[in-house]
Amino acid sequence: MVRETPGSYRITDLALDERPRERLIEAGAGALSKAELLAILLRVGVRGENSVQLGQRILDELGGLAGIQRASISEMCEIHGLGQAKAAQIKAAIELGSRLAREQAEERGSINSPADAAALLQLEMQGLTQEVLKVMLLDTRNKLLGIETVYKGSLNLSLVRVGELFRAAIQKNAASVLLAHNHPSGDPTPSPEDVALTRSVVQAGKLLDIEVVDHLVIGSARYVSMKEKGLGFG
Repeated sequence: MVRETPGSYRITDLALDERPRERLIEAGAGALSKAELLAILLRVGVRGENSVQLGQRILDELGGLAGIQRASISEMCEIHGLGQAKAAQIKAAIELGSRLAREQAEERGSINSPADAAALLQLEMQGLTQEVLKVMLLDTRNKLLGIETVYKGSLNLSLVRVGELFRAAIQKNAASVLLAHNHPSGDPTPSPEDVALTRSVVQAGKLLDIEVVDHLVIGSARYVSMKEKGLGFG
């Protein structure tokens, strides 16, 4: 556990105009760097590092905010200066941001573009450590009826049962569906397996009279619309 020691650097050790908390109050959260925002949660640094420097080192060692989101508590605690309590606070702050983005997207109601769907799923799915396939259920006006997680694991056409992707759509009388899955590597470039799965799902949707409007591949802060790329559609 990280404890405050005589050698720890506190935010109050910084010059007044450099203190993250005071800068947030004065200029707003948007004016602060990611390291400064982390410093407010950390409150203290360690010997030789103030809290801002510690925040920057955490970002560097874990690969930015997306890396922090993916990391487990135990992995975070391997970083010098970061204990369970602070790691939990950081995780909680990131989850609040993710839920806010999801609520804002849900308030818009309709899914009229790949960007609308990505706004609803990006923050949550980019932090997953294994591939997860979700199906968004839409009515005739593209209103969101629900989101179902239908598969976890490597997306291979021989393993994914295409019929299962439409089970909830049939139950809820959805007019169309939008697929989305993540690439834990952070690179959203569709694989040949992604294209093959999409092609099979689109064909099955035609037989069931349920349109597959798109298939998003979500990476780290990026996504690819397979329909826009013409992969697996048409």
